[in-house]
Amino acid sequence: RHAELERSALLDATQPTMAAAAPLIADPLVRNRGTLVGSLCHADPQGDWASVTMALGGSIIAQGPGGRRTIPVADFVTGPFQNVLEPAEIAIEAVIPAAQGTRSGGYLKLERRVGDFATVGVAVAVETAGNVVNRAGIALTGVGGATIAATEAQQALVGQPLSAATIEEAATLAAAAARPKSDHRGSAEYKRHMVHTFVTRLLSRTESIAERAA
Repeated sequence: RHAELERSALLDATQPTMAAAAPLIADPLVRNRGTLVGSLCHADPQGDWASVTMALGGSIIAQGPGGRRTIPVADFVTGPFQNVLEPAEIAIEAVIPAAQGTRSGGYLKLERRVGDFATVGVAVAVETAGNVVNRAGIALTGVGGATIAATEAQQALVGQPLSAATIEEAATLAAAAARPKSDHRGSAEYKRHMVHTFVTRLLSRTESIAERAA
């Protein structure tokens, strides 16, 4: 359940992106009853866990009459509240691969009030060797009909040291990947600006961690 993840010392020690997101899931009532896998299956475009697990390269394990299959989170959702599970299948677990390097990152969420759906959410998960990025995941919540993987932004970081220039490039590419609509929560321009701001903030924190580890 969400509450177990929120209180997990293991998550705090090994999964900074998940640990940052866990306390931001809905409200205490939902966190005490809802589950990570249930949230992923619900496929809400404003759901937080989808972007977090996507940034981490996670997968869903589905069980059906024909056995088990592994579905990357990036391929799991087909649209708002729709996923690829067959009628006779259920999702039984989510799998996050082990880090290949020093893992850092986080999750930032803009909401009108505590417990609200995300106006904009950004998940960043970066793995570094020294100060060089060997894997990057950036995924966006609430700025499209489904969770968005900022693929070009991720690719721009891999093989590069984290610096003001590479962070700015990644933030710009992530904002360009967003597909927001203007509504009562904010204009499309404002939401793209917040994607840029959140990516910059999260990667700047990661840069500091990488420098200390180098």
